Amino acid sequence: MSGSSSELVIVPDTSVVVDGRITAKIRDGSYKGAVLLVPEAVVAELEAQANRGREAGFNGLIELQELVELSKKGFVRLEYVGRRPGIDDVKLASGGEIDALIRETAIEHGALLVTSDRIQAEVGRAKGLRVEYLPPEREEPLPLGIEEYFTEDTLSVHLKEGAVPLAKRGSVGDQTLVKIGDLPLDCDLLRGLAREILERSKRDKDGFVEIDHGGATVVQLGSMRIAITRPPFSDGLEITAVRPVAKVNLEDYRLGSVLERRITSKRRGVLIAGPPGSGKSTLAGSIAEHLMNDGYIVKTIESPRDLQVPPGITQYSPLNGDVRKTAEVLLLVRPDYTIHDEVRSTRDFEVFSDMRLAGVGMIGVIHASRAIDAIQRFIGRLELGVIPQVVDTVIYLEAGEVVKVYELRFTVKVPSGMFEEDLARPTILVEDFETGAPEYEIYSYGEQVIVMPVEPEEAMVDEEMARALHAEVKKHVRGPFEVKMVSPKRGVILCRDSDVPILVGRKGRNIESMERRLGIRLDVRPTGKRLSDEDEGADIEFETTKKHLLLHLPEFAGEVVEIFIDDLPVLTAAVGRRGYIRIPRKSQQATLLYRAIKEDKKITIR
Repeated sequence: MSGSSSELVIVPDTSVVVDGRITAKIRDGSYKGAVLLVPEAVVAELEAQANRGREAGFNGLIELQELVELSKKGFVRLEYVGRRPGIDDVKLASGGEIDALIRETAIEHGALLVTSDRIQAEVGRAKGLRVEYLPPEREEPLPLGIEEYFTEDTLSVHLKEGAVPLAKRGSVGDQTLVKIGDLPLDCDLLRGLAREILERSKRDKDGFVEIDHGGATVVQLGSMRIAITRPPFSDGLEITAVRPVAKVNLEDYRLGSVLERRITSKRRGVLIAGPPGSGKSTLAGSIAEHLMNDGYIVKTIESPRDLQVPPGITQYSPLNGDVRKTAEVLLLVRPDYTIHDEVRSTRDFEVFSDMRLAGVGMIGVIHASRAIDAIQRFIGRLELGVIPQVVDTVIYLEAGEVVKVYELRFTVKVPSGMFEEDLARPTILVEDFETGAPEYEIYSYGEQVIVMPVEPEEAMVDEEMARALHAEVKKHVRGPFEVKMVSPKRGVILCRDSDVPILVGRKGRNIESMERRLGIRLDVRPTGKRLSDEDEGADIEFETTKKHLLLHLPEFAGEVVEIFIDDLPVLTAAVGRRGYIRIPRKSQQATLLYRAIKEDKKITIR
């Protein structure tokens, strides 16, 4: 043993070295003259953590250096003892292998085991060891050094070694990046700030380490989120601290009573979208509080947990790093609404969709540069027809203001820009919530998913296109006519009755050719056409297909006509814009017309 029977022999474990408790106890004289035996297992664990870029490892190594200095000053006598663990022991540290080696050292030297790890303390006592358990202190926290860089209007502080300190100041959407110092920051200063932040996270009841791996540590201290990065992950030691500057109530957004009721009266799938810094999380927190006050059970999924919500709303992080495990727990506790902050990875989209389809109201926060982009990020991750069941509302923000709200609706229709009725297909309509006007259509075309903007009917008409249409019509007719562009993609031709079949052409070939050349849809309409008695006997051109009897009546395009056989009514139908009436071949009307043609009966039109 490394000391006389009258000396106090202490073996500290990793926890009290990292949090600085053993150093503090030595400084205040609690262990004056003691023999401090630091197990090589502690050194190996701290070294492994530092090599992985974990802030705890760097802090622990700095504490060991402090212990050396205290030993030189005569506070304690420091020795390193025990065997150095192998690589397999270090890998199994989370299973207790390193702690077991530390306990073996304490048993071998008959030492007092000092720890701030509750499990280590209990196991040590079970092994018959003398144990001093130093529970984490929950004292009133003192101001952090990094808080000196903040003012009331500071949103974030950016500190990096070798660079002058910067801060973003202002309000959401109106931010300015300013210098808050003239000299580049020293690495030692940043190390001190990082160590102070990590120690606070262990002592502050509102603090915790959210992420700690690979050179990146994310700490949450109350409303402040602090990211600490170091090489090799970053090219230098850097600290970034972000905090909200204001708490906003849902009423402050002036969403309108209809939209508020839409969110709160029925469990829905809502996306809150916008670029970084647009106030998405602030709005999500406001909606969460509003829902809770309306009597809903609300939970959150966050990584890191930085939404500002009341204590009645429980904030969950990914369980064992897997958001799907968090979702399994949430489905067991059955919330009415779940706020999913930062929907980014495919796994996040899957969890959002699964919970929504299970009947849970979901509100997702998602980065997007346009409102439609938020919807597009679900394409390829979900079947197209399922998307409106998962997301029915999109709220898009810029600079803290709601600038666009979309409503999603599922229907079957001919997509805009297509003309044939047999091209009808399942289509997602993305409509402006305030006006109800469709702005996008999403549908499958072959193997591709098309997101097509819908041109509003009242859009400005291209005068050049109107002139081009006029020139096209003039090639075919010599009589008076008029062209109108009713939208950028749709034109109407008004002409004499006798010119209609010339413009339409046999089987619509003329009008189709014009549509292809101009890239627009065309309707041909006669000007004030009425049938006279002598017109009733107009010739009808018949055509038979596999499924239909086609009546070719180009002069009556767009009108409702009656067809008679020997003055007996057979059919009333609308003639298509290309001059066709389609009658199913097996219908009674088709049978009568076939017979009339065969028997050379009189077929007239009115």
